[in-house]
Amino acid sequence: MDLLDRVGLEHPVAQAGMGGGVVDAALAGAVSAAGALGTIGLLSPRAMHREIGRARELAPGRPVAANLLVPFTHAAHVAACIDAGAALVVFHGGSGQRWFETLRTAGIPVLCTVGSVAQARKALAVGVDGLVVQGVEAGGHLMGTEPLAELLPRIRELDRGLPLLAAGGIAERSDVVRVLNAGATVAVAGTRFLLTSEAKAHPEYQQRLLHAERTLRTMLFGVGWPLAHRVVPNAATERWCGPEGEVRASIRLAGRASALVSRALPASAGNAMARVQRANVPLFGPTLPIVGMPDDAVDRTALYAGETALRITDIVSAREVVSQLCGS
Repeated sequence: MDLLDRVGLEHPVAQAGMGGGVVDAALAGAVSAAGALGTIGLLSPRAMHREIGRARELAPGRPVAANLLVPFTHAAHVAACIDAGAALVVFHGGSGQRWFETLRTAGIPVLCTVGSVAQARKALAVGVDGLVVQGVEAGGHLMGTEPLAELLPRIRELDRGLPLLAAGGIAERSDVVRVLNAGATVAVAGTRFLLTSEAKAHPEYQQRLLHAERTLRTMLFGVGWPLAHRVVPNAATERWCGPEGEVRASIRLAGRASALVSRALPASAGNAMARVQRANVPLFGPTLPIVGMPDDAVDRTALYAGETALRITDIVSAREVVSQLCGS
């Protein structure tokens, strides 16, 4: 039985697991109700339980996934995913191996995001049920280090018969067809779903993406989680990043030094830090601007976006996005 059959997925399309409050039940539930796979990103355990449950109520009989960032995941997050009825769990930023047995006992498949053949081999060695293969063109925090078109076939050659979800560069039906023809089981779209009416992205954030002329791969917004990320430019990147997104060594070191401390903080700490960040001070956490934040937050928080932002020109409903991607 393949992944689509196992979780009851109608269309081979998934919404990426975006955290920080930008995805709640409204978006994930709408995606799942349309026959694709909606995903709740990392929140507090209580909030994850609530939003997975609400998404499932909005999409009766349809699967809803959960995405967990390994450095910040605790047993309570895993319990929330199980109790709320998540159809599968994707771990990002590590394998999450210590929670595999608990999830599998509950009948929940476990996937891991990888961005290289070496990462894929390690994930397969610890017994994942599938891989999310992320290309460097993806938005948000990047495991990917090379284009998806080059990486996906090489990971497919490792063939263990496991499902591969392809992330990076998915904005149109032709992108979905391309990755499925290259061996993917499911195409994963992030930025395209970020630019929907159900997303909780700040309206000015969405407008910046719609009018973006370039994206940057950088480490600027790494205080608390020093993983490379792709964003569109704002006042902070213009002040502190070089032409290709490079930052000073001192900024990278500040991110690394903060990682251990940040993992002990509650999920709400990121929003608190966002309120005190300033574009002229090079200390930026991974928070993104969501509805309810002041307008100037877009110039001092991370405007995560994949390269597809340069091809997307409208904000539509999640159901319409699923229809566009699936050609239905």
